[in-house]
Amino acid sequence: MRKECVKSGKTVEEAIAACLAELKVDRSQVQVEVLQEPSKGFMGLFSKQAQVKVIYIETPVNRAVSFLKSVCQKLGLNVEIEADVQGEYVTLNITGEDKEALGVLIGRRGDTLDALQYLVNLVANKQADDRQKFVLDVEGYRKRREQTLQRLALKMAEKVKRYGKEIALEPMSPQERRIIHTTLQNHKYVYTTSEGEEPYRKIVIFPKK
Repeated sequence: MRKECVKSGKTVEEAIAACLAELKVDRSQVQVEVLQEPSKGFMGLFSKQAQVKVIYIETPVNRAVSFLKSVCQKLGLNVEIEADVQGEYVTLNITGEDKEALGVLIGRRGDTLDALQYLVNLVANKQADDRQKFVLDVEGYRKRREQTLQRLALKMAEKVKRYGKEIALEPMSPQERRIIHTTLQNHKYVYTTSEGEEPYRKIVIFPKK
């Protein structure tokens, strides 16, 4: 789907803002063509306003951003969404002025964020020829959680080494289990396995014989 908007304004940015409001999209989702730069005539006479054409082309990334914006608006959250595209992977980072309110998008240990990420992937890739994998983040939560899990993995590995007995961690998502496995994959004294069925699948850390 392709949508276009042509608007005029005192400045280029004012004209762009008017188009974004009409199309209900973010600046990062569109292409902008400046049709006319603003100019002032002699003694203010015959001045020209800026005129722009804003083009929105629906892509998996744009569908994902639009879906997220819609969800956030319904929750009363004023947010900005930045898309970082690297090959088939797209990281969508949600930021906003009210950091505390954004916690509703994360949930307990990221469970709400994971569920929302699942929905984003479904919506964005519906009938898409080129599928992309979306990773959803809120104010850098995933990086902080990754660091927490890495510290947990090393701490539990040290306990396993010290007492010579396996330790089972609490159930985690596949993404979080992957962080634990990766952190300990070359550990000298322990190894890891995943046991159980989703959503209760968990990691067990064993001492190496």
